Amino acid sequence: MRRKISNSLVEWKNDTKRMPLIINGARQVGKTYIVEQFGSEHYESLLYLNMEIETNLCEFLETELSPKKIIQYLEVTKMQEIIPGTTLIFFDEIQACEKALTSLKYFSEQMPEYSIIAAGSLLGVAINREKYSFPVGKVNEINMYPLDFEEFLWAMNMEKLAEEIKFHYAKNETMPEALHDVALDMYQKYFIVGGMPAAVVMFVETESLFKVQPVQNNILNEYIADMAKYADPTTSVKIRACYNSIPAQLAKENTKFQYKVVQRGGTATIFGEAIEWLILAGIVRKCQRLEHGYIPVNAYVDLINFKLYMADIGVLTLRSKMPLQVVLSPIDVDNTFLGAMTENYVAQAFVAKEYDLLYWQSDGKAEVDFVLQIGDAVIPVEVKKGRRNRSKSLGLFVEKYESPYAIRISKKNFGFENGIKSVPLYAAFCI
Repeated sequence: MRRKISNSLVEWKNDTKRMPLIINGARQVGKTYIVEQFGSEHYESLLYLNMEIETNLCEFLETELSPKKIIQYLEVTKMQEIIPGTTLIFFDEIQACEKALTSLKYFSEQMPEYSIIAAGSLLGVAINREKYSFPVGKVNEINMYPLDFEEFLWAMNMEKLAEEIKFHYAKNETMPEALHDVALDMYQKYFIVGGMPAAVVMFVETESLFKVQPVQNNILNEYIADMAKYADPTTSVKIRACYNSIPAQLAKENTKFQYKVVQRGGTATIFGEAIEWLILAGIVRKCQRLEHGYIPVNAYVDLINFKLYMADIGVLTLRSKMPLQVVLSPIDVDNTFLGAMTENYVAQAFVAKEYDLLYWQSDGKAEVDFVLQIGDAVIPVEVKKGRRNRSKSLGLFVEKYESPYAIRISKKNFGFENGIKSVPLYAAFCI
């Protein structure tokens, strides 16, 4: 399966000043697969070490962190010669062994010639909760996410369509209506399948949207198991309650996260740690409110008010039990929750592009779904699930903060009118 992160891995390998690499990402986004594929294509040999089951290695690291002795130990126990530049050492699930994480610092300082990649689905949780020391400044880091819509098209052998979308976005030219309809149809399928690799593979193999859902359900069960495994019982209950409340949070007219929806009398004091766990695990995405649309936008973040989105739109579709025929309907359905789900899809696309998730609200009268800082400009983004696109909020934001233009994402074709750049939903990955 072709993934964009592969280019980043090649750049890392070719960097003369590279340090051990940590790949951060939620469980089941494809970290293990992509590293093994990269190792087989760009190295003569791969040494795979799953730190959840390498108990003997973890015990050894408790008393020995010398890179030279670690290499000697691995060569003897794994009966494999480890050669700098030709062998890739892969520490998978590194959050299960703190000393393995610490060892990366010493490899960086004493033996930088060795190629080492580490991955952890709950590394952020371990560092935060278990107080693991992180080798700051001694590792390279990249993030991995579910497949975005372009990668989904690649998986479906529709690279040409992806290229057409990017071409028309760059030129700001209307797509031929037939192609526009095909792209919208694929977008609706992605809305259901989402970007978790196992779900995408199932859809590619079967072309059945219904067969995808048991796969997604297994992923959900793994998330829930992690909540019990990597949190104390009291916190685990709160984590599940917060996670389960997300569809209800998004179904409200005001999609701002409210603790009382989780539990009557709920507060940040009660549920703050649980939300932080979900964010660190990469299972949810936090979108914070902006008080002003000035540069730099991060200086004007309201730390109290925020929204939570699920990390994958397919998992949200499953979790919310949205009827598939509603998603696939060619008719604009008057469904508030479908609009919130569409926002979730766009949030996922922006996260994959490494944008900070921010929204703007003015005295409760006007709201802009997302605000992006692109270069030295602050661009408001409005998301619509269908083709009906009347809203005054974009104009208010542009006038107040002098944005050069605004973006409206909807089912409409590409276009530019009255200072608003129209971007079809399927082209969100281009922004």
